[in-house]
Amino acid sequence: MSTMNATKELEPAAGGGPPRRPRPARMNPADVLRVGGSGLRSRPMRVFLSALGIAIGIAAMVGVVGISTSSSENLDRRLAALGTNLLTVTPGTSFSGDDAHLPTEAVSMIGNMEHVESVSAIGRTQAKVYRNDHTPKQETGGLTVSAARTDLPKSVGAEIVDGRWLNAANSRYPAVVLGPKAAAQLGVHRAGDDVRVWLDGQWFTVVGLLAANELVPSLDSSALVGWSEAERQLDFDGYPTAIYTRADDGSVGDVQAVLGATANPETPSETEVSRPSDALAAKEATDDALSGLLLGLGGVALLVGGVGVANTMVISVLERRSEIGLRRSLGATRGQIRTQFLAEALLLSALGGLGGVLLGIAVTGGYASYQGWPSVVPVWAMAGGVGATLVIGGLAGFYPAVRAARLPPTEALATH
Repeated sequence: MSTMNATKELEPAAGGGPPRRPRPARMNPADVLRVGGSGLRSRPMRVFLSALGIAIGIAAMVGVVGISTSSSENLDRRLAALGTNLLTVTPGTSFSGDDAHLPTEAVSMIGNMEHVESVSAIGRTQAKVYRNDHTPKQETGGLTVSAARTDLPKSVGAEIVDGRWLNAANSRYPAVVLGPKAAAQLGVHRAGDDVRVWLDGQWFTVVGLLAANELVPSLDSSALVGWSEAERQLDFDGYPTAIYTRADDGSVGDVQAVLGATANPETPSETEVSRPSDALAAKEATDDALSGLLLGLGGVALLVGGVGVANTMVISVLERRSEIGLRRSLGATRGQIRTQFLAEALLLSALGGLGGVLLGIAVTGGYASYQGWPSVVPVWAMAGGVGATLVIGGLAGFYPAVRAARLPPTEALATH
């Protein structure tokens, strides 16, 4: 037991008068930490369980913020790589409610616009694709067959993982490029002259396989054939069903405003213009809403941890009544007793907060690594986590500290 709280010896008064009233020794910060720490070391298991409750709440909050931030950083990097300047024009509905169509010259008209970097298109056909000619016709698997222009990869950022894209030579023959989902469903794992699929009653050679495309996910489940070959073999009417336009980064809004009218000057109301990157941003906003819910759950866990700290400190006061009484009888003031127990509560909460921050960082790093994301934990989240635990610890330890300070020395010693 420390004697730092004992009063100083009586000091003689000046001029030989009666001794002055003793002044209590003051506790410096090092004394406060040592006394507070000694109280925690005497009950390691109880301290561990209480700190664990705090740590779980902080880890949940830091982990949610870290994972959300990592996801946003990953989205920013993906959009930087994919580009946010892709605009898509699709036909809407006519005034009578029928399906409208874009003019066949819409691609060339958009290509003549100022601030347009590139433009390409696909056209949906009624053809179906199967693995072989023995597959029942009704088992289409939801795959689509579309005519594609040879400059499509430049506009949509499509990448070939095997084989090659349609070019001026093979686009005039029964050649097809498969999206990743279409290839998987058809059981095609590579491209080659000996790899064929059954498309609209005839064999088409698989000349290329596409990588997944986040900006235009509809390509993933598509079989793409040359524009002229689709018109010749698949009864394609030549109308584009989606026109993909890349605009200058600084002029995306201006181009978007007039894109529909340029594509279909006669009836611009029958066109729809979208920005695929907005869909990714909307998905991120949905994830943020879920993150808010998880943060609320983390807050509840933190509150439960604070209750655990309060419970630990109240029990500590009850168990250490004799110690409190002895220290008071040796001259410790109420303020010193209150400071001691408040320091214990703050140290206990700080241990839980630091452990929770480290656990939250580990959870964020592990999940981000699993998803292939960059791991990002904001500094404000870490600092806020520790700060929140100190506030919770201070509130949870205030009542037990006041109760200990108010305990009369004679009553405390009588319970020993």
